[in-house]
Order: sequence, then structure tokens, then C-alpha cells
Amino acid sequence: MQGAFCCIGRISYGSHHSRFKIGANRSGEYSSSRPHYFWVFSDDANDPHNRSVAPDAAFVKVNCAAIPGTLLESELFGYEKGAFTGAYSCKAGRVELADGGTLFLDGIDEIDMSLQAKLLQLLQDGQFSRIGGQEDRQVHLRVICATNRHLEQDITQGRFRQDLFYRINVVNIQLPSLRARVGDIASLVAYFLDVHQARHKVQVQPLSSAVMSLLEKHPWPGNIRELENLIERYVILGSEDAISSDLLTWENTHAPSDVPLDGQIHLKKVTRQAVHELERKIILSVLEANRWNRKRTASALKISYRALLYKIRRAGLPSKRTLTNSPLTVVPPASIDD
Repeated sequence: MQGAFCCIGRISYGSHHSRFKIGANRSGEYSSSRPHYFWVFSDDANDPHNRSVAPDAAFVKVNCAAIPGTLLESELFGYEKGAFTGAYSCKAGRVELADGGTLFLDGIDEIDMSLQAKLLQLLQDGQFSRIGGQEDRQVHLRVICATNRHLEQDITQGRFRQDLFYRINVVNIQLPSLRARVGDIASLVAYFLDVHQARHKVQVQPLSSAVMSLLEKHPWPGNIRELENLIERYVILGSEDAISSDLLTWENTHAPSDVPLDGQIHLKKVTRQAVHELERKIILSVLEANRWNRKRTASALKISYRALLYKIRRAGLPSKRTLTNSPLTVVPPASIDD
């Protein structure tokens, strides 16, 4: 992350100079009439704009996925009066509104192939024309593109223009997903707690170390938005059960199988791990079905009460059902070789 922030800081500071060089993939000098652009995998494109030498200039965001393809062209480039039915007056597009500032295209992979050609012209020479217009217009802006897909694959499948890809791929900043930066979870949790406590005007206790451990183990398929929603739910309901139960359920439903496909596989160890994981899911399901009554659970599983206690401890499950407003107790699972 520090490398990404450093890169954002460097390109933000110098990207409004009249002439500059940027990027290893494509080097060259650009005149002040041409747009400045770089490709960002990010949820927040305001940071490079706010760090730039012209933070007070316009920042215009376009959610390409939320606008139908037939309307996106008029939204981006505007139209002249009488260009189509209902065009009773002229309208400036988002490109014109961003002149002198930053245009953020969120979900550039959703743009239709026909519109990609017009966008390519904008990136090449900073010129465009409104729908129904007879003259080209000139703009000077910076373009930030964001996507959560691999555009190289879209190119091979015929969904994205190769020339447009190489035009926007000047500076490629890939921000790792939340599951790849576990060390940031504690800071993000503290931040979201402050934000939502202020928003909902309530005070809650800091999360226990057991719940923090669950958060760090979670794969976060919904990325930071999922974490923020969990923290907001905790702030609203005021109970760790509101989030710990979901984390435990997800873990036992979607637990991945870590099989190294690029090296040697220890078959006995992998098989033992899969058996332990399946056993853990079954025990948790039966415990929940019996309202965490361990004697009835042992009877339902046809094992001794003592064996159930041992398996609960080895699986890292709570020794008893957690109560509202009480910290969740999670016992670390025993070694797979046990």
C-alpha cells in the first residue's frame, strides 16, 4: 500500500504541469492541450485529485455501469439542440464539466465498443464533439479509469479495444484487496467505529480480541465495503453477536481448501485437513440445531460427551453459545497433525 500511495503522490503532484513524462509502459511528452490519464484499480479516486496542484478544480465522476450504453454517450459528451427527440436545448457533458480538472470513469470495462472509439479520440488529442455537433471541442483534463476486471481478458474476448487499453495503461496502480492486507484491518475497524458512532450518535465498546481475530481470518469477498457494513451493524445493534455469528457461519460454509497445485501435495495431510473441516461444519450445525446443548449434541452425533468437548476444542469452536453483549470466546484450533 505504501508503494501505491507513493506512486499516487508523485503523479498527483506533477500531473498538471504543461509538459511531462509519465509511465514506463508509454513514455513521451504531452502538450498542455492533451489530457493526462492513468489507470487505477481503486474504490476512491479522489485522493490523487486532492493531492494534485489543482485540488480546487472540478472532479467529475461517471459511473459507467449505472448508465445504459445508449445514454452514456450523451452523458459523457453532451448534445446539441435537436440532436434527437427530446433534445430541446443544448447540454454540456461530463467531459466538458471536468475541463481543467479530473474525469473519473468508474467501471470503464462497461463502456460499449462503439463508445470506446470516441473515448479513444478524447484520450489521443483531447478533442471531442457533442452529439449532433458539427465542430470539435478541446478540453484539458486528467482521466482516471477504474475497473475490478482484468481488461487483458476482455480484450481476448472481444469486449474491450486493445488500442484503448494501451492508451489508458500509462500508470497502472493495483490496490490489493482487503484479504491481502490483514495488517490494515485494525486501523480500518477503528476508523469505521469512529465514523458510524458519530453518524448514529451512539457509543459502543471496542471489539474484543476474539472478534478481531475472526475479522483477520475472514477472506472478505466484499472487500472494504463488507467490513464497513459489519462495523456499522455492530454500532447499530451494540452486540458482537451481530457480526461474529455471520463470520463463523461464513467460515464454516465457504472454508477454502488450501491445496498447493504448483508444488508437492502431502495427500495424507490435505485429506486429514478436509476431514477435520467437514467434521467442524457438522458439529457446528448440530450444536446450533440443539441450541448449543452439548449433551444432546453428543447424543445426536452418537459420540461421548467427552469426545465432543475434545472435538469442539480442536475445531476452535466456542465452548458454549455466546451471550448478547459478551465477548466471543474462540479457542485456537489444534494443529492439523493432532
